[in-house]
Amino acid sequence: MLETTLGMSERLACKAVGLARSTFRRTKVADTPQDPDAELRGWLRDYAVRNPCHGFRRAWAALRHDQKRQINVKKVHRLWTEEGLQRTVRSARKRSGQSSAPAFIEADAPKVVWAIDFQWDSTVDGKAIKIASAVDEHTKQSVLNIVDRSIDAPRLVGELERAFTAADGPPMVLRMDNGPEFISEALRGFCAGRVGLDYIPPGTPWNNGTAESFNSRMRRELLNRNHWTSLLEAQVGIGDYKQEHNTRHRHSSLGYLTPDEYAAQCRHTHTPVACEID
Repeated sequence: MLETTLGMSERLACKAVGLARSTFRRTKVADTPQDPDAELRGWLRDYAVRNPCHGFRRAWAALRHDQKRQINVKKVHRLWTEEGLQRTVRSARKRSGQSSAPAFIEADAPKVVWAIDFQWDSTVDGKAIKIASAVDEHTKQSVLNIVDRSIDAPRLVGELERAFTAADGPPMVLRMDNGPEFISEALRGFCAGRVGLDYIPPGTPWNNGTAESFNSRMRRELLNRNHWTSLLEAQVGIGDYKQEHNTRHRHSSLGYLTPDEYAAQCRHTHTPVACEID
């Protein structure tokens, strides 16, 4: 009023009423959005609903790489926490002492080590579903997909042959536990002189950590969230999950690239070390 009616300057008017000029110039709350991050908060909530097993780093990776949004990971963490989307992470028990397991070959390049493992699920009628998965320990690519009521050694050998063909050759080593399909004469004869077999000591699943991690993630994100009405539905759903893992799942260990993106640009070669593999 002093400015418009009496024609006083801003400096003199503020001095007359005892008001700081910075306060006078501050934008009114009514003239600004109540929350400039409202759209981002909504996106994070929707992401958490679609991916209840993911944390804020996976959400940040999706924003940065899939949505092409330049955003700081610390801001995503702050909003993720404020929205109550944090999940309690229970770390595995730390084991002290020297491991009794022998030294394993290091997967320092693609097609050096493939980690194989089985897991089980069931359809709604209670019938079992057996799932065989294999992961390249370097690129994190899922390279094997078998879903059936039962999987014997000849079936495993046939699917491995197809996987080797699709990958333009076999890996150097197959890492696995001591399951009956893995110690069978059929698999040993198939791999003799062609692929090394690296059996982890009994009762030490942490020595096959890549396969265990993949199976654990698939259990949380897919198997525990779905009821399969038929074997065909399970085959389609698990196949789609493994395909999405290769093309859309971003690994922090790969610089938040997908396994397929990393494999396409990887130029690493294997450096032999002194070890013996049967």
